[in-house]
Amino acid sequence: MRKDIEIPKSEGVYIAIVLEYNPEYEFDDWNAYLINDLDTDLEMVFVVTEGYDTERSTSKMRHAMPIIPKKSYAKIELMMEDIFELNNKFSVSYFAEGKLYDKKYIFTKNSINKNALRDIPHMEFKGVLMK
Repeated sequence: MRKDIEIPKSEGVYIAIVLEYNPEYEFDDWNAYLINDLDTDLEMVFVVTEGYDTERSTSKMRHAMPIIPKKSYAKIELMMEDIFELNNKFSVSYFAEGKLYDKKYIFTKNSINKNALRDIPHMEFKGVLMK
């Protein structure tokens, strides 16, 4: 029975940690975004985030988004620089074309920094991308 279960592979959906200027506070903020690079909408998107290492962990944050249109992106959360010294895991579940997809993205500790900034698809900002 287990062999009969089809687990589709999640492709074309990415997590980006982006450095962007906040004009209200006149400061650069780090924000996490979910990018939909597919030619179909993502529905019922659920994201769980957490930071961890061998000795400590952050609280789990849960985010729900009803729809992310094709070739677009949605903000997940603001990220404080203090947690970049931890591994940061994003567990993403969503429906696309009638199938349920699930994928985990892990930014290893200290991998999010200004030296790692690159162009991000569909965005005008630079950031760190995890495919």
